[in-house]
Amino acid sequence: MSASDSSRQYFYSAGKRKNAIARVKMFADGGGAFTVNGMKVKDYFTDMQVENALAPIALIGKKGEFDCDFIVKGGGKTAQSDAIRHGVSRALLLFDPELRSQLKREGFLRRDARVKERKKPGLKGARRAPQFSKR
Repeated sequence: MSASDSSRQYFYSAGKRKNAIARVKMFADGGGAFTVNGMKVKDYFTDMQVENALAPIALIGKKGEFDCDFIVKGGGKTAQSDAIRHGVSRALLLFDPELRSQLKREGFLRRDARVKERKKPGLKGARRAPQFSKR
């Protein structure tokens, strides 16, 4: 992050998915530069994950009007892209509350609460029992 970034106005939000947490800084006066943990978004994610992460911006049709810095921790790449999507959606609401109905209709504002089920004692996994032998 350069010194010029600290003086620019931005919208901050956080998104979550599984164990991934994304912190989003969205600059409204940008030209479409997206970075994830200091890397370009195309270098960090696959094309489908980039498309998924930036879907809210594409939905409202303002793809080249924002610069975004994403800091993601935890989870895998897919969960991280979902966390970024959640964070971007929430930041867009701070930018323009009128977008709420559009983003809500697509399900971008809902926190996906599904997480890995814990392993239980006496089992090999969350539900997988040890193999049964009759003899």
